[in-house]
Amino acid sequence: MVVLREDVEFGLRDVSVVVPVHNDEECLLALLKNLESYSDLDIVVVDSKRNERLSLLSDPVRYLVSPHFGRGPQISYGISSTKRSWIWILHADSLLTKNNITELKLSLARCCWGRFDIRLDGTRYAYRVIEWFMNSRSALTGICTGDQGIFVRRKLLHEIGGFPDQMLMEDIELSKRLRKRAKPMRIRVPLATSARRWKAEGIVSTVVRMWSFRLRYFFGADPNELYGRYYDSK
Repeated sequence: MVVLREDVEFGLRDVSVVVPVHNDEECLLALLKNLESYSDLDIVVVDSKRNERLSLLSDPVRYLVSPHFGRGPQISYGISSTKRSWIWILHADSLLTKNNITELKLSLARCCWGRFDIRLDGTRYAYRVIEWFMNSRSALTGICTGDQGIFVRRKLLHEIGGFPDQMLMEDIELSKRLRKRAKPMRIRVPLATSARRWKAEGIVSTVVRMWSFRLRYFFGADPNELYGRYYDSK
């Protein structure tokens, strides 16, 4: 059980946003547009390879190129460049609203880690069903996915050994370690994310593929080996 000091107050000046990217230029620029009103945030973009256009990003955004490939190593590298009390991990295709920021600020003094409910940016009824299952599963199990905007206090992250330095399932592994210390805060104001994967690959095939890889990981498959299979299967 993690004991929190109730007299500690946190704000956006205590938050570093870490965004791993891989061929996500257009999505990232839209996200940064969402964030530009919040100049108190420390924003770190960690690319898998150098992008000349993104390298021209200016304050308050810092652009880094990870020396190691894979989302886990990228996020870990980004975190190592920050010093603030809170780490907020966002995917490049996240779409923020003012309410997301407000709810985040309210939550920082009441938890040591948490995540948002998710909303897919499509109008199909099937997306509403997917969202419900994803949010309900996460609430029940304490397992969160990266597109739910996981945020965690640096001190707690340090206590569990840092961010998982693995190429795939890094969000699942992080949640497994964190939930041993505390239940995640659930923010019900949804964080929107692009439905591009579901549109491109089909809903049924995407669900089947995602769960097949999670089951392999659950039964002990090496996450770095799964990473190669995951992208070969796309």
